[in-house]
Amino acid sequence: MTASRPPPKVQTPERQTPATSRTPGTPAAADLFGAPHPQAPEGGPPTCVQVLLPVAIGAAYTYRVPPGVCVRPGSIVRVPLGPREVIGAVWSLEAPEGAAPARLKDILHVYDDTPPLADDLRALVDWVANWTLAAPGMVLRMVLRSPEALEPEAPVPGVRRVEGAPLPGRATPARKRVLETLDDGMAWTKSGLAHAAGVSPSVIDGLVAQGTLEVVSMPARPPLPAPDPDFAPPVLTPAQETAAARLREGIGSAFRTFLLDGVTGSGKTEVYFEAVAAALQAGRQALVLIPEIALTTAFLERFEQRFATRPAEWHSQITPKARARIWRGVTTGDVRVVVGARSALFLPFRELGLIVVDEEHDGAYKQDDRVPYNARDMAVVRGHLAGFPVVLASATPSVESQVNALTGRYERLELPERASGAPMPEISVIDLRLDRPERGQFLAPPLRSAIAETVAGGGQALLFLNRRGYAPLTLCRSCGHRFQCPNCSAWLVEHRFQGRLVCHHCGHAEPAPDHCPACGDTQSLVACGPGVERIAEEVADAFPEARVLVLSSDIQGGTERMRREIRVIAEGGADIVVGTQLVAKGHNFPLMRLVGVVDADLGLAHGDPRAAERTFQLLAQVTGRAGRIGGGGRGLLQTHAPEHPVIRALASGDRNAFYEAEIAARRAAGLPPFGRLAALIVSGPDKAAALAHAQALARAAPHVGELTILGPAEAALALVRGRYRFRLLAMAPRAFDLQGHLRAWLTAAPRPRGQIRVQVDIDPQSFL
Repeated sequence: MTASRPPPKVQTPERQTPATSRTPGTPAAADLFGAPHPQAPEGGPPTCVQVLLPVAIGAAYTYRVPPGVCVRPGSIVRVPLGPREVIGAVWSLEAPEGAAPARLKDILHVYDDTPPLADDLRALVDWVANWTLAAPGMVLRMVLRSPEALEPEAPVPGVRRVEGAPLPGRATPARKRVLETLDDGMAWTKSGLAHAAGVSPSVIDGLVAQGTLEVVSMPARPPLPAPDPDFAPPVLTPAQETAAARLREGIGSAFRTFLLDGVTGSGKTEVYFEAVAAALQAGRQALVLIPEIALTTAFLERFEQRFATRPAEWHSQITPKARARIWRGVTTGDVRVVVGARSALFLPFRELGLIVVDEEHDGAYKQDDRVPYNARDMAVVRGHLAGFPVVLASATPSVESQVNALTGRYERLELPERASGAPMPEISVIDLRLDRPERGQFLAPPLRSAIAETVAGGGQALLFLNRRGYAPLTLCRSCGHRFQCPNCSAWLVEHRFQGRLVCHHCGHAEPAPDHCPACGDTQSLVACGPGVERIAEEVADAFPEARVLVLSSDIQGGTERMRREIRVIAEGGADIVVGTQLVAKGHNFPLMRLVGVVDADLGLAHGDPRAAERTFQLLAQVTGRAGRIGGGGRGLLQTHAPEHPVIRALASGDRNAFYEAEIAARRAAGLPPFGRLAALIVSGPDKAAALAHAQALARAAPHVGELTILGPAEAALALVRGRYRFRLLAMAPRAFDLQGHLRAWLTAAPRPRGQIRVQVDIDPQSFL
């Protein structure tokens, strides 16, 4: 990887001057992991510096440093950009050749209370930008996503007793309780004092008005208490202890990637908690990435049981104030452990010494918009740049991680048995060609019998169907009209619980119709195919005495309701659960004895090179919910293709056979991890214009023997949010400098005009 983008000519307008960021092209591997940041030039502080701004421009800008102002690489500053002011980071202390200080704009403010971004984090920003071909400023934007955190948190108003002040004229019982609470001489917040004394806030206001209490400023409370690594060490199985000991040895040493490969229920969380404890004991911070925020409640409780306090949470649902407090806390080192979604990877930790990626195979770690990156892979890069270990944990590792473990790039730590001692569930296949459901139903007789037996025995049954809503299509039997999204090339999904038809791609929704808009017939509309709501309806009819609960990411009530319902299931408050892939992710349901997969073939029909891998992982994870504690678990797979390799591997329990076959197929086809892929998606509101640009892009493609360009072709989802989409796919050998050739290709190609957009996705995970 040696090709680089040519630096732009230095300009000296009266405003700011753009200059190339530190590593504008994709550098050689040695540069990626060892290039030092430029230091201050000899002979005094710099007069001009390059500042990277969180905007979609592939260059840093040059600004003048006012007299008496001191900046360092990574200093966070506020600067003028055209008519507005923006926050950026000093990226280099060396001004580009030809920059004229007299014609530059000054840095307006330096956030001295915020530590500068560390060298390894700035190197990560450059690395991600070079790898994804994104503007470095857009990667920096993911780092500086909490501007409120740059200012010290405002003091909290409180009250305390005035020393020597006389007692209030009328000493009511409520006032006495307030004064007794304040006997320790400490200041309290008004709400906290009212709660502790059992009085209303007006009682405190009255004491303030009489001069008995005074209002004072209290320092903002720290984000969270520090976790105690010695609070409750677990009793581990021999296999767990062997893996944990190896992780403890890795803390504080050089970079290394561990693949914690354990069956469902093997106690992987307890094992990597020991790595977190070792990091804390070594004075380092730790980051745990999880794919689904609905998992955080159970995770936080387990963490608190081990470390006596909860970690900081980082995901899209936290409030701006909490976000600012955590961002500030990781920069100062006050926050020691963060658990979060993929965006937590870009937090500016002061002393990060460990990253854990739980469920590392999960597709939720891939971001597809703005800067398309895979948080799992970038976590490994961050560990490499900073020199600390990274732990990838999964019961069904990705093919890429499997290959890396087989070739010695990752160290595999195996947990082959469940921590409870319970056996793995017995997996059976229901051939729907032989055991057909009754007309208009979707559960075959053997699955119905298994549900009845499980519920009668006091256990729980889980029915899995990875399809939200009631039905994926509404059809008119009279004229054939199908309800389609006006903004996307997708059918509207009926959500009968909500009385709406919804597009799952753009969010368009409309009331459920009572007649066909094409022919006007009021008796001809029919729901085609099942979603989880329809399965729940069938279950309720078949088992009227059972408590049925639907678990899906789009249920009304959002994340909090989802967390409550997960707790209800774990406590035995439901007999039959009907759920989407949400139920496959890391949950521990002690009473779950049966898992029935309604349509095991659903994910195998896509023209996606990862379809077999994803289906195997998903079905192995969801059937792994059965019998985790007491054993006796069963999994039933309804399928029309029992001979498919994925179904055979699941039924036989021969995971290794599946991976061996999948790895051999990838190697033969030159697909990742044995080859490289990049998707170019051209989109626009005008179909002809988007196609014309995609064709022009294809004509400008470099003619290199090792590089294969496919397309343009209309995307499987040809219209999304009112934009027509065409895809090109670049394929190359593993050692090929794909980014360098893509950069040269895009430079030579016609520039997008009007509302045409071109998005580059390195190592695409979705082919829709």
